[in-house]
This record gives sequence, C-alpha cells and structure tokens, in this order.
Amino acid sequence: MPIKTAKKKASAPAVRPLKGTVVITRQVHFNSAHRLFNPTKSQAWNVERYGLCTNPHWHGHNYVLEVSLRGEPDPETGYLMELGDLKELLNRTIVDKCDHHNLNDEVDFLRGVIPSTENLVIAFWNELAPHIKVGKLHSVKLYETPRNFAEYFGPEAF
Repeated sequence: MPIKTAKKKASAPAVRPLKGTVVITRQVHFNSAHRLFNPTKSQAWNVERYGLCTNPHWHGHNYVLEVSLRGEPDPETGYLMELGDLKELLNRTIVDKCDHHNLNDEVDFLRGVIPSTENLVIAFWNELAPHIKVGKLHSVKLYETPRNFAEYFGPEAF
C-alpha cells in the first residue's frame, strides 16, 4: 500500500514593504461667499486694492481645496493614510464649516481675517494640522478659480 504524505499547506506570499517618502493628496470642493475688505482702511483704499472683490454685497467662488500629506506608507496596508479618512477629516474641519457660508461672517476660525486665498490656506493649515496623526501635513492648496490659487507649506517651510 502506498504511503500517504501530508500535503504542505501553501503559505501566503510574504509582504514586501517598500521604504520611501510619498506625498498623497485629497481634493475637495466647496462654495462660499466673501468680501476682500480691510476695515482699518477707507473705502477708497479698499476699492483701489481689491476692485470688485470689495463689493459690500459679497461675491462667491467655487473653491477647490487640495491637501497633501507626506510620509512613509504603513508596511501592513501600503497606505500613508486611507484617503477616505482624509476626505472625512477635510469635510469635518473645513468643508462643513465653509460650504455655502460667508467666510467673513459665518466661519469662526476666520473671524477678523481678510479672506484672501493666501490667508485661507494658512487658516486651513492651522485648522488641519492638529488632526494629522500619520505622516506630516505637506501642503494646503486652494484654487479660487482655475487660474488663481495659493499654496502653503507650513510655518517652517522657507
């Protein structure tokens, strides 16, 4: 009678984590109204600097926000951060507070700030940074229009 041999159980292939720093980016959208206006200056000064953007009846934009994180992927998942989690964080900290709101009057963390694109990326960084638990916040980029945008790399970038 032939001798039966135990079949070896096939083992899962080994995971080969790769080392390296990556940058991941999530894009979200929101619509907001604002007015560029410095209340310490005259109306003439504001009109000269901001033109139509200082209209006392506001104007709006369809903003596109891109937030990037930098770091090494987790060896077990291959992710730096699951992008759905980053989307949820962006919605909770920025989009839900700004979408269909007046940036001058209705957004607590923007009170007293001239809501230029430059100031908005700094303010958004400040709102997001304390919530980033994996990697590092790399950049916050905000498109006011397809041709006008600002990007911020944090207070220690330059």
